[in-house]
Amino acid sequence: MLHNVAAVLLDGVHPFELGVVCEVFGIDRRDEGLPVYDFAVVSAEGPSLRTHVGGLTVSTPYGLDRLDEADLIAVPAGSDYVSREYPPELLDALVRAVDRGARVLSVCSGVFAIGAAGLLDGRRCSVHWRQAEELARRYPKAIIEPDVLYVDEDPVITSAGTAAGIDACLHIVRKEQGPEIANKIARRMVVPPHRDGGQAQYIERPLPRSQCDTVGEVLVWMDQHLDEEVTVEQLADLAHMSPRTFARRFQQETGTTPYRWILRQRVLLAQRLLEATDETVDAIAGRTGFGNAAALRHQFVRAVGTTPNAYRRTFRGPEAGAEAGDAA
Repeated sequence: MLHNVAAVLLDGVHPFELGVVCEVFGIDRRDEGLPVYDFAVVSAEGPSLRTHVGGLTVSTPYGLDRLDEADLIAVPAGSDYVSREYPPELLDALVRAVDRGARVLSVCSGVFAIGAAGLLDGRRCSVHWRQAEELARRYPKAIIEPDVLYVDEDPVITSAGTAAGIDACLHIVRKEQGPEIANKIARRMVVPPHRDGGQAQYIERPLPRSQCDTVGEVLVWMDQHLDEEVTVEQLADLAHMSPRTFARRFQQETGTTPYRWILRQRVLLAQRLLEATDETVDAIAGRTGFGNAAALRHQFVRAVGTTPNAYRRTFRGPEAGAEAGDAA
């Protein structure tokens, strides 16, 4: 039963991500018939710590011993969490919590502390898309899903950047205390009551990258010819390999197949064009190699979790009108 919740305070904590946990679990809402959690902000590095906002400090009387009582331990994001060292006492407390059946939750870069405790090994996890590559480098045994809002690998729940922490917190409430409670808390916070963990993050279009030169030049060529139909045989010729060898090497170096790589890059290009241009969905479908608006819409919804026009309105405002055949 979810009753006792603690948020871990480390030097450089981000106030918003800390506030997310405090807002969901630290507010007394008993006047609305909602549960009251035994909530505490717990310091891992002294009673008074700075945040990433200049001049702001956070103080708490609670130390790490408070974590031994918690049903849920949340680790919000913070400055330099990607590369910093974590107190061994905190890492031990996180491991003990999982061993005794408690849950551990990370918000954005807080996942690096959970990884340092060894709790990501063999587990699926989420992180802000900008930090996915570094998380994979530091914790190669983790199974990273870089484009989703949160991942529930009970007892470890990891969430992506900022607002995805709200989704993960409400997911835990929904899981433990039912949708009615979670929906009422969401309504008080004026946020969507439910965004599924598998809903895609809004990811910038990255440049093609490879760890070595075997398929690197082919990736650049593919990125420059997304509007064309290509075959593995064509790509293998560019790489001076047999199709079978090329397909195997491509999988080894990119972690996916040529078809899936091209499909993902096409969707990412469509996202950028929807954000930055007034081109019609049909025109964007042509430029991205999907051929027509229906095909683009189908793949876009599968990858991003929303329609092209709904995505455009999200980034350009409601004045970006919907086109026929593309309901929000």
